[in-house]
Amino acid sequence: MIRQLAILVIFANIAACSIIFAQTTSSPSSVPGFVNTLMPQPSQLSTQEGRLAITPSFSTVTDQFRDARLDAALARSLDRIKTRTGVALATSAQGDAPSATLVVSVDASGAAIQSIDEDESYILEVTPASAHLRAATVVGAMRGLATLEQLIQSDAAGPFLPAVSIHDTPRFRWRGLMIDCGRHFMPVEVLKRTLDGMASVKLNVFHWHLSEDQGFRIESKAFPKLTEFGSDGLFYTQEQAREMVAYARQRGIRVVPEFDMPGHTSAWFVGYPDLASAPGPFHIERKFGVFDPVMDATRESTYKFLDTFIGEMAAIFPDHFFHIGGDENNGVEWKANPRIQSFMRDHNLKDTAALQNYFNQRLLKLLEKHGKHMIGWDEILTPDLPQDVMVQIWRGFDSLAAGARNGYTGILSAGYYLNLMSPASKHYMVDPLPQTTDLTPEQQARILGGEACMWMEQTSPVDMDSRVWPRTAAIAERLWSPRELTDVDDMYRRLNAESLRLEAFGLTHLSQEDSSLRELSGTQQIGPLQILASVLEPVAFDTRAHLQHANQLTPLNLLVDALPPDPPSRHQLELITRAYLRKPAAGTPEEAELAADFNAWIASEPEILRVMGASPLLAQAEPRAQQLAELGAVGLEAVSYLSSGLPAAAGWKAAKLALLDEAEKPQAFVRFTVIAPLRDLVNTVPEAQGGN
Repeated sequence: MIRQLAILVIFANIAACSIIFAQTTSSPSSVPGFVNTLMPQPSQLSTQEGRLAITPSFSTVTDQFRDARLDAALARSLDRIKTRTGVALATSAQGDAPSATLVVSVDASGAAIQSIDEDESYILEVTPASAHLRAATVVGAMRGLATLEQLIQSDAAGPFLPAVSIHDTPRFRWRGLMIDCGRHFMPVEVLKRTLDGMASVKLNVFHWHLSEDQGFRIESKAFPKLTEFGSDGLFYTQEQAREMVAYARQRGIRVVPEFDMPGHTSAWFVGYPDLASAPGPFHIERKFGVFDPVMDATRESTYKFLDTFIGEMAAIFPDHFFHIGGDENNGVEWKANPRIQSFMRDHNLKDTAALQNYFNQRLLKLLEKHGKHMIGWDEILTPDLPQDVMVQIWRGFDSLAAGARNGYTGILSAGYYLNLMSPASKHYMVDPLPQTTDLTPEQQARILGGEACMWMEQTSPVDMDSRVWPRTAAIAERLWSPRELTDVDDMYRRLNAESLRLEAFGLTHLSQEDSSLRELSGTQQIGPLQILASVLEPVAFDTRAHLQHANQLTPLNLLVDALPPDPPSRHQLELITRAYLRKPAAGTPEEAELAADFNAWIASEPEILRVMGASPLLAQAEPRAQQLAELGAVGLEAVSYLSSGLPAAAGWKAAKLALLDEAEKPQAFVRFTVIAPLRDLVNTVPEAQGGN
């Protein structure tokens, strides 16, 4: 999508009884036995001596409000605690408060339809004798239970909860994840485990992108041809959609559907060509990009159709918000249609942007009729747009701030596009309200939060988890935790812990890589291939699109599809290199670790080439194996010079940097994650003066 190309340009350590409002450090807590791995970090946390042991006598009670949703949330949490600790504890609330290990005190259910004003705050107190979770709503209790699960630790004495006091509330009210199911259909089971992961890191909005040029993805009984002709048979039944909404509500997550209009609507027109501004014929688009077909905004029949359709969808999706897309309409068909041009003149609409604003105004009335608030992408933001419409920003903070100054509520997605394959550290430093903002408090209040976005041009159900997780957890922390929390090293330390915890929800972001490597290579002996894979990641979607010219039918079964973005190797090698360069010397643990890594890269080359030679799907990546050995040699040479204190020959540095520059270029749709620390090593090596 063009918006994705544009966005490229934009872009715990706790002392005893201390209160943390923001900053944490990467070292363990001073309280013995407690290491803070919470993600997102609470707004306030204090620790004290002691622990609450998790034993078979661990019991839970709800002493105030109780309903089926709270019981189900408790059962899920207690079952995960049981599985993780191996302790045979009861997985339902029972007994009375005086004898219970965990007391859950909830004031009320919360709204029947969860809104942006839902109280998600909670207080969690853990002492050596018991734990007490307090929340105003069931959703707040869910957030506290997620923290309780993350607190669990173990040592030789067994599993335990450290003694802590947590007062937690989210910084932003809108913390979402958008999944594009239009370009590539995602099965319900994949989406359900995504919702479970979202609940773990306290995200509260699932933005479900359900229509695109490449497919219309939900059953309409009023207009059955939408899926009969526009979905390739890949769509969600209304029963499945309601099931998803209920599943999300059980986890304190709202479901906001998106039906893109007036553009990105080719799939609509296959079954209902009268909606279009040109005669067609129409087909499901297999390529990706911006296409000319667009709804006819001048016909009353268009609005009659949309009135019925919105009413039908409103009954399935109870959330107060309804996303209309509104992006990337190039206006070509409107300009080419004499009847539409005549309509524009008659209505004093000077250009296609004005006609789209007319369309949005008509659409807004339909949404209001069915009890919905409109939300759309940047393009809907025009001077005539009513201020109760919300805008989702993909162009950057300047657009978000401009909307807030003009009275519009908004959420930020610029900087949170997961398909750009950026590292978690980059997403982590993007803030909807940066410290440098000059917005007034009233204007800042209009910025409700943000959403991570996973566009699916190059993603399948097999690798979706690894494209979304664990990086989305870093974005979730940015949207929940205090702004001052900016320690990237500590973020990665806790992200690694959370990544392991996410596996318990059935997510495959860790296991998928090895499974795919076995399938690609046709062997279970993938050790050397794993060494190469560990230092590679996918290129950004636009780079791959340019190199491959893939479409919706392109098999996503190459090495690039096996690899997760931002693998642990990136930050790990950066940390080791940084520590080594503080005082390069022979015999240090850092030198030994670097040398071991570099030697492994060199030694793995022959076997990697042998495996790739037997696999047509891996053959195109053979040059990467050769470059890996070269990179290992560069690293070893640099460490040798630095540890010995001897200079390299004149010209050595330039030659090695040129090799790194070449290795940094995209090839086989993958890129190395280790170039930056290798460049630091090379640049630190002294050179002998020419002629000496």
